[in-house]
Amino acid sequence: MESLRELYKVGCGPSSSHTMGPKRAAEQFAARTTDAEAYRVTLYGSLAATGKGHLTHSAILSVLEPIAPTEIVWKADVVLDFHPNGMFFEALKGGAVFDSWTIFSVGGGSLANESTVAAAPKSIYPLTTIQEIKQWCYDEGKTFWEYVEECEGPGIWDFLDHIWTVMCETVQRGLNNDGVLPGGLKIARKASTYYVKSKSYTGSLSSRARIYAYALAVAEENASGGTVVTAPTCGSCGVLPGVLYHMTTSREFLRIRVLRALATAGLFGNVVKHNASISGAEVGCQGEIGVACAMAAAAACQLFGGTPAQIEYAAEMGLEHHLGLTCDPVCGLVQVPCIERNAVAAARALDANAYATLSDGSHLVSFDKVVDVMKETGINLPSLYRETSEGGLAMHIKR
Repeated sequence: MESLRELYKVGCGPSSSHTMGPKRAAEQFAARTTDAEAYRVTLYGSLAATGKGHLTHSAILSVLEPIAPTEIVWKADVVLDFHPNGMFFEALKGGAVFDSWTIFSVGGGSLANESTVAAAPKSIYPLTTIQEIKQWCYDEGKTFWEYVEECEGPGIWDFLDHIWTVMCETVQRGLNNDGVLPGGLKIARKASTYYVKSKSYTGSLSSRARIYAYALAVAEENASGGTVVTAPTCGSCGVLPGVLYHMTTSREFLRIRVLRALATAGLFGNVVKHNASISGAEVGCQGEIGVACAMAAAAACQLFGGTPAQIEYAAEMGLEHHLGLTCDPVCGLVQVPCIERNAVAAARALDANAYATLSDGSHLVSFDKVVDVMKETGINLPSLYRETSEGGLAMHIKR
């Protein structure tokens, strides 16, 4: 598995696979073709089907247009074998193509193709399943975050400290922003209203309103193209910071404990990314919101002092109960049902933590098995429900 630095990425929304990834690809292609007189970029599959709503073309043009005129070609009906999010870059001079590149945005802002897979660097994590890592924890008398430190080195804490700072800043911006989100659906921001209303309640209702507010704040910032952290993706970026921000503002957790929770969450997200997928275009929203819920549940259980078995149980429930979740964004925007899903998944993560904490950690279905089932389910989902906006809510809700 790769470093957590490849999972947690800071960038602009609204989509890690449709915005951050394509922009990174454009930057890499531009760096090797600075003398181009024109560019042509062909988008395939999901990138073409929902690219306009996700601002894929804007992300690419922001990089290439300052160098040379750029044409975007949309081919939603063509899906390349490697991944649904395919891109074909061409650089032209004198009317002829002098350089070309096929690359895929595989989720979380990451790029890959056959060449990168073949040349992939050696994993820094020798253990790549939660079962193996959990056994290591019990053998060594340690916990998941210590395995992260063992593999990543002490420098990971400075990185996670920066990630947590950005997450907090995103929550705070989202709570203080009002108005209508861009894109044509005319969806009003709700985070600030939910936060204000939380002050009028007491007990569990106040707590639930605040966690909704924090998750909404991040998801709405993402939908508006603001700066967010992929956790594991832009579309699901509100779940983990929503849970952690709620816990740190309602309880006196030291910052280092939050960073350890981020490490634990990242480890679970990394296992899914390595063994299955976090791309909605590949496995549906179960790979985004489902994985985010699992990460947040693991982080919460870590904060509350859960054992490795309890932490795994919390994460397993977070993912298991999102199995089969489709990715069907209305108008191709990361707004409906995406924003509400962040809020609901954040609350579900805390429920999973409570359920696991009340147990002794014993459970029948392992996290790794759910990851396998999620991958199998995602492969079997019709393409209508894998970020193409050709099925589900995207077809029944029109604006």
